Amino acid sequence: MKYDYLIVGSGLYGAICAHELKKQGYKVLVIEKRKHIAGNIYTEDYKGIQVHNYGAHIFHTNNKLVWEYINSFAEFNRFTNSPLAFYKDKLFNLPFNMNTFYQLWGVKKPIEAQQKILEQKKSCYIQNPKNLEEQAISLIGKDIYEILIKGYTEKQWGRKATDLPPFIINRLPVRFTFDNNYFNDKYQGIPIGGYTKIIEKMLQGIEVKLNSDFFENKQEYLSLANKIIYTGPIDKFYDYQFGALEYRSLYFENEVINEENYQGNAVINYTDFDIPYTRIIEHKHFDYVNTEHTVITKEYPRDWKIGDEAYYPINDDLNSNLYIKYRKLADREEQIYFGGRLADYRYYDMHHVIEKALNFIKSLDK
Repeated sequence: MKYDYLIVGSGLYGAICAHELKKQGYKVLVIEKRKHIAGNIYTEDYKGIQVHNYGAHIFHTNNKLVWEYINSFAEFNRFTNSPLAFYKDKLFNLPFNMNTFYQLWGVKKPIEAQQKILEQKKSCYIQNPKNLEEQAISLIGKDIYEILIKGYTEKQWGRKATDLPPFIINRLPVRFTFDNNYFNDKYQGIPIGGYTKIIEKMLQGIEVKLNSDFFENKQEYLSLANKIIYTGPIDKFYDYQFGALEYRSLYFENEVINEENYQGNAVINYTDFDIPYTRIIEHKHFDYVNTEHTVITKEYPRDWKIGDEAYYPINDDLNSNLYIKYRKLADREEQIYFGGRLADYRYYDMHHVIEKALNFIKSLDK
């Protein structure tokens, strides 16, 4: 065998595995079907602005070891995610907090907001919610649901809220403080200079082949290395023999605007159902630079089909049972390991990916 490990995919999971294995003295080859490394955390410099090509990626974690690990590859700024919601020409702070409640009802004290929410929950009490709409109203009341949840959720999933299962919103974060920090995590930020530089450092000294589709030469690639780490779709690896796992996909519409500052915030959600996109991202606010232009991205959810980029797994009973079938096949493999969001059919934040990759490498020593 020419290599000890072949890693399929150069996203965060694959890059960490490659980096850690190289440190241990193994010979590693990374193949990537795209024309660039870094998977969905790929950022591209456009005239000084780091553009998040596959949607906003904001790093946050409570795990000090994970934070120290990722900071060993880049310096992070102190970015705090404080999105806004746009509805009927009005702006509301997110997540739901005292600023939001003041904007909705004019209440100034936590007890007033609590009473307002309680009144709305009581007026439309639902003992056993049967769908997402009933679940959300039973948790937060009608105003917040109709203004800030309903339209956004229906666009995101491509279905009416009454047709979505209640478990999608098992809980809704509500704060009775004037705090717009979206995440509660202790460590938060954006890497200065973008995420791509992190992956470049991880892959230093490792052979990487871009524009290389594993499935175009599957048997040849399998014969190149003693072990394979596969980070692609698990159902595709097995030729969809039980059927395809379902996802929601996204379409990004980018625009360069000759203004210093377009919307004054990194992320604004559009919760009107009549507005087809779910949010506008203004990239320069993630890692601020002083330029006379700015870059925005409108994010449109759309139906997924085989061949499209897979973003959000649909973790209903049908797909969960289907994944179990593929996982049983994967668990029988001796030469091949499966990991990452597509192989696990899970939506992961970046800190989860780092934890899983590092734990996987540790498990190889056992």
